[in-house]
Amino acid sequence: MTGNLPMRDHVKSSLPEGGKARRVYLLLRDEILNGAYMAGGMLPGEQRLAQQFDVSRVTIRRALDALEADGMIDRRAGSGTTVLPAKEAGTIAADMTTLIPQLVELGQHSARLLSFSYGPAPEVVARDMGLMPQERVQRAVRVRIADGSPFSHLTTYVPEDIAANYSESDLAATPLFRLLERSGVQVEAAHQTVSAALATPDVGEALEVAVGSALLSLRRIVRDINGRGVEYLSALYRPDRFQLEMTLSRVGKGGARHWEPVIGGKGDSA
Repeated sequence: MTGNLPMRDHVKSSLPEGGKARRVYLLLRDEILNGAYMAGGMLPGEQRLAQQFDVSRVTIRRALDALEADGMIDRRAGSGTTVLPAKEAGTIAADMTTLIPQLVELGQHSARLLSFSYGPAPEVVARDMGLMPQERVQRAVRVRIADGSPFSHLTTYVPEDIAANYSESDLAATPLFRLLERSGVQVEAAHQTVSAALATPDVGEALEVAVGSALLSLRRIVRDINGRGVEYLSALYRPDRFQLEMTLSRVGKGGARHWEPVIGGKGDSA
């Protein structure tokens, strides 16, 4: 796995009320997390921030109240607003060029199984996996935990005949990828899509973030050697606990020079 970066542990978003205050809060929060305001440094005064974001001082106070509740700043009358030091926390890092092996490795982290059931596949799952209409699948929802804090929310769908080879207790203790292999599945390929999503109430509670917090979204369809869909994964990651990395190399000549991923340049295999 790639090297860890110092990030804030247990950064719980305390989103303030009001769209403007929420926007200011998120922008300042990102700037602090990204190092624009260093630990021990001072944030601009309320009046200057109000001018910078073109909002009222009341709006600025609401945003600062939320940042203070998150433990990111310290506000003292007459002394201004100080950025607090970030706690050292293990951020999970995965290299895009070797992501499948690393996600298997991530599966070694402890997990909490939230639900385990059987039923017809949702329409989008059936379509992407190439299943027959109303074909039954096993659905599981798990939360992965590292250093005592949740970093990913995983929802998986597996065809019923394959899932019959493992139990609920098996899934609670063993990564799904290993269970598929144990069931005789020979994985050949996978297609992944990475985007963004907002935390719903149930996901926010599981990941210990506020409803509406931005999350990294990854969807993966895994196929066996016959092209059959054997797993559909919908994963949501806390961006303060997980990041994707890619090493690029400049290749080509003249006007044809371009960036190209370095396959196998970083990351672990399993």
